[in-house]
Amino acid sequence: MFSFARKSIRLSMHSSMLLVGIVLLFPLQLLGAEQSAEQVRQSDRIETIDTPRDYLSGKFVGLASSIDRFFGDDRNFQESNKSVFQLDLTRVSGYGGDNKFVLSGRAKLRLPATEGRLHLLLESDPEKNISPEPAKGQADVNKNVVTPASNVVKPESYAAALRYEKAEESRWHYSTDAGIRFRGITTDPNPFARARGSYSMPLDQWRLKAAETLFWFHTIGAGTSTQLDVERLISEPFLFRATSNATWLYDKRNFDLRQDLSVYHTLSERTALLYQASAIGVTNPHVQAMDYVVLMVYRYRLHRNWIFFELSPQLHFPRERNFQSNPTFIMRLEMLFDGSK
Repeated sequence: MFSFARKSIRLSMHSSMLLVGIVLLFPLQLLGAEQSAEQVRQSDRIETIDTPRDYLSGKFVGLASSIDRFFGDDRNFQESNKSVFQLDLTRVSGYGGDNKFVLSGRAKLRLPATEGRLHLLLESDPEKNISPEPAKGQADVNKNVVTPASNVVKPESYAAALRYEKAEESRWHYSTDAGIRFRGITTDPNPFARARGSYSMPLDQWRLKAAETLFWFHTIGAGTSTQLDVERLISEPFLFRATSNATWLYDKRNFDLRQDLSVYHTLSERTALLYQASAIGVTNPHVQAMDYVVLMVYRYRLHRNWIFFELSPQLHFPRERNFQSNPTFIMRLEMLFDGSK
């Protein structure tokens, strides 16, 4: 076409302008139209495949996130970019209980003018919030299983930290904390640091989520916690989740291991049930199971979206009691403030 245009220029400058316009403009427009139509057809085919998947994935992720928020789960606290304040008042009866109320709490405050990147953290017993392994005398970090308790009524320590946070919604999340832990007015404050990253991957009707936490505390030293969640939406009111956790403490040279199989059942906007079976173990001095637990949690929203009440009957089968069944009953009142009304 370019050679034809050059020949036309030699014949007539005026006619060349007209010819070049006709020859170049219209074929290119037609070619562009053909390419655009082909791209549209390919795009339509891709969207035909992706639209149902994106809808199901979004519905799946939305349901899982709403369940985590309803149960005040640690996933909601760690990965929500909203300001969150959580206060728990727990009473444990039977195995692991002292018939006294245990108070615990934590808060994450989103700082203004930071585009949601910086948060101020306030929490009780921060070194006990590094993994789902229950801490003695305290309720579990995901607020289900407890272990034999000493006479602890209030938190042993408090902490304040500054968190830098970055995330892509429904995919990955990263945060790093630097803070100070206070045990009492007369004791010296101790620094600590944490970094956590998670990545979520949808696989058809399943979702795979991996999280890694690195930490250092003056009290327990350095360590790491690895968690893997495998989730499936059974039907809209039922969500299945298998959670595997391994926490390594450098000073003890030991892995604390835990496996949870959970089914969340949403009964209504105010009521939900959790059915869970757990196995808890250690690797030092050798790999062994320390406790098996089966439980049910009935959770009811008392007032709006921020006051909840829980009843949780449990059966423990601890090694220290030759794996004989030991019943436990937990009552919990929780206040959860995160901007929801």
